[in-house]
Amino acid sequence: MRWMRTLGLIMTVLLGIALTGCGAAGPEGEQPAAGSADGQFPVTIKTAFGDVTVPERPQRVVALGWGDAETALSLGVQPVGAADWLPVGGDGVPPWIPADKRYTTPPKMLGTMEVDMESVAALQPDLILDTRASGDKERYNLLNRLGVPVVSIPEGGGESYLTTWDQQLDMVGKALGKQAEAAQQKADLEGKFQQAAAAHPQWAGKTVAVGAKMVGSYGAYVNGGSRLEFMERLGFRQSPAVQQVAGSNFFVSVSPERMDLFNADLTVMFPIGLAASEIDRDQMFQQVPSVREGRSVVLHDEQATQAFSAGTAAGMSYAVDKVVPLIEQAKQG
Repeated sequence: MRWMRTLGLIMTVLLGIALTGCGAAGPEGEQPAAGSADGQFPVTIKTAFGDVTVPERPQRVVALGWGDAETALSLGVQPVGAADWLPVGGDGVPPWIPADKRYTTPPKMLGTMEVDMESVAALQPDLILDTRASGDKERYNLLNRLGVPVVSIPEGGGESYLTTWDQQLDMVGKALGKQAEAAQQKADLEGKFQQAAAAHPQWAGKTVAVGAKMVGSYGAYVNGGSRLEFMERLGFRQSPAVQQVAGSNFFVSVSPERMDLFNADLTVMFPIGLAASEIDRDQMFQQVPSVREGRSVVLHDEQATQAFSAGTAAGMSYAVDKVVPLIEQAKQG
């Protein structure tokens, strides 16, 4: 059976780790995760599944949660394995990661929602990052059987991929011994938001509806997700009409009969799985009052759309540069 083969491989891997030492270098050609003088170990991180202790600076990091690999890269650490949330360039590195922090050795890509557990085990990780994930206990138990620290979703929240960018940055930074770098990145982004909001006081308190068009349907985002947080940090507030129909998820379906939900002081829309031009040509969308009056933004740039949706510190920083000018144009319209 598959489970028996997986457990057998895990036992073999753990035996290999015990014989070679947890901090040993990987196979020839693989680079260990870089460290910094400010990180002190051991460190203990609170997660939804209890406290997790990382005994020493990790050398072989596997990053599985949404944005975990990107966050590690932004802090100067190269995972040996990663989930392919943004499979751009074949290694999942988005364009907003600078050249000097990209992979020197591409990671093993491990799937997205359904992770290949045998491949994870074969990488002989000494740390697994899964900070923005479903919060599923079975998934955590499977990873935990590898016998290495698993930094999962944060204590008291983060289920259904709702770990915030600053929670993720704090947890990943601590696990990697990169607290100082994480704190600086956090301060830089907060300063960037504050500067943008201060430059546009007219946005304060204005309502915003953020949505996406997929093949055959629309949806709107509700409080708790990174897209709304992005807009709120610029001074906007969530449309009460959208929030009134919110469920337990960060996204609600919008039927053709309820396109009025997108009407707000500002409407922001982006495509998922189709061209942005299909939004532009959609007569139902064009009849929304805020759209008809020029108070809308449709994200056409794929990189800007990815950054806006990534919900990571580095992605949000890139999105501020790309999206704020579009909002300026919409408000002038």
